[in-house]
Amino acid sequence: MKNKIGLMLSTMTVITLVACGNSESKEAQVDEIMGVDPGAGVMMNTEKAIEEYGLSIPLQPSSDPAMTAALGDAYDKEESIAVTASYPHWIFIAYDLKYLEDPKGVYGETENIHTFTRDGLQEDAPEAFAVLDQFYWEPDDIGAVMLDVYEGKEPTEAASDWIESHQDKVSEWTDGVDPVSEGNITLSYVAWDSETASTHVVGKVLEDLGYTVNLTQLEPAFMWASVDSGDADAMVGAWLPQTHQAYYEDYKDNIVDLGANLEGARIGLAVPEYVDIDSIEDLK
Repeated sequence: MKNKIGLMLSTMTVITLVACGNSESKEAQVDEIMGVDPGAGVMMNTEKAIEEYGLSIPLQPSSDPAMTAALGDAYDKEESIAVTASYPHWIFIAYDLKYLEDPKGVYGETENIHTFTRDGLQEDAPEAFAVLDQFYWEPDDIGAVMLDVYEGKEPTEAASDWIESHQDKVSEWTDGVDPVSEGNITLSYVAWDSETASTHVVGKVLEDLGYTVNLTQLEPAFMWASVDSGDADAMVGAWLPQTHQAYYEDYKDNIVDLGANLEGARIGLAVPEYVDIDSIEDLK
């Protein structure tokens, strides 16, 4: 049984705020919400937040790299900005941020990130299945990999360096697992910094056991569908019970849930500490 501790994730929606005058307090005049991939759970939550809180602002689909770039640029200039942020994420290491209170509970409680495999993987590749079943880590672990990637390392290099420095934890994932002489494993993931980090780390562990590992980057809906169809053997980036709830309902009967590999994940609106607002209601 996995020893579960608390976590994060990964997508962001940027909301630009207008600073007034030279005051250190930033008046929250929201012009637009720039979102991530269409169909992502955080986009659905943000659409609901606009409605529930009566915010007269448009939601513009975008991408995670565009969000992080906008946040970094605004932060360097001490301009007002808000993001829908997932935790854990490297932005919470790089910047001094705070979550806005969500009195209506639109973004829900904390979530867990689950591992799912295709039906039949346990019989076809028991060693890989065992590693995936035992895979579990903490926010500081995934945050360290994400920060290395943010600072310029390739995901494969960051994963390898983390594994080399955390052999005790990796040995827990591979406990009772023998090396293999052949075998192919495909892992699908979404282009969120958190899932890029976790998938590359798990992929490297499986590769070190002797598997040929293929990593396939997909949109969330296709990530779930790929495991259901067998085009992918597993995914380690399923956010539940909220972010990926719709996909879970569609595919839960045909794929295997190995439980949480990270606990305490969270999404919501966050702002830099220097922005003088505390609640989503203040964005009106």
